[in-house]
Amino acid sequence: MRRTVLGLALACHTGPTVVVTALSGAVAAAVGAPAWTLVVVVLSVLLGQLSIGWSNDWIDAPRDLAVGRRDKPVVRGLVGVGTLRGAAVGAGLAGGVLPFVLGPAAGAAHLVVVVSGWLYNARLKSTPWSWAPYAAAFGALPAFVVLALPGAARPAAWVVVVGALLGVGAHLANVLPDLDDDAATGVRGLPHLLGRRADGVLAPVLLAAGAATAVLASDGPPGLGVVLVGVSAVLVGAVAGSVGLVRPTSRLPFTLAMVVAALCVVALVASGDAAVS
Repeated sequence: MRRTVLGLALACHTGPTVVVTALSGAVAAAVGAPAWTLVVVVLSVLLGQLSIGWSNDWIDAPRDLAVGRRDKPVVRGLVGVGTLRGAAVGAGLAGGVLPFVLGPAAGAAHLVVVVSGWLYNARLKSTPWSWAPYAAAFGALPAFVVLALPGAARPAAWVVVVGALLGVGAHLANVLPDLDDDAATGVRGLPHLLGRRADGVLAPVLLAAGAATAVLASDGPPGLGVVLVGVSAVLVGAVAGSVGLVRPTSRLPFTLAMVVAALCVVALVASGDAAVS
């Protein structure tokens, strides 16, 4: 039993699940969500991300076994494919239904997030359209948080743009370390078609653009702290892009892209009041 629990914990893609859930909670708090709304938002996003993570490892199990991915719990024998499938479906159903208690618009927005994640895992990751589910899911996620607010709150257009830029940038950066294993098992998404050098340059550029958009969208002149966050994101993105050009096999662009993503999140949260139109 303990091995299964450990396998499920590892197979949910713990890092991204925690980060996305925490980001959603931070944005909800930044836009003034009541306590009940905040709890439902966080729980809904957590269930959705668990479902997406588990479905990824379930669907990818044959490929992971073929290349001996020892970082995957299925390959290590910690959890079975059937268990992952059941957990993914259960969490997906719960995460798809729960947000509707916050209203039909909020429920529909979160459904876009979950369905996009499943579409990526099941089919689109191996096509030139692999970026589209990330753009849709990350664009819909902050929109869901705003639509969950009581009343007639609507997300500002820039919030969706920032989310989409963050999503596509994160997609390109996330795939960088796995390009060789993916190629060996026939995965040919947009990052694979672009190549390691282009990925290493484009990922931080998109993430930095997201941070800059969040900074410029602030009501009135942005504060010094927000400006510093935006400038830092652009500078780190420039370094990551330069390394990607000079050393296309380096893992440093991926690490720096994650730093830019974190700065982009900070800028988005800091501009929370402007997210509601």
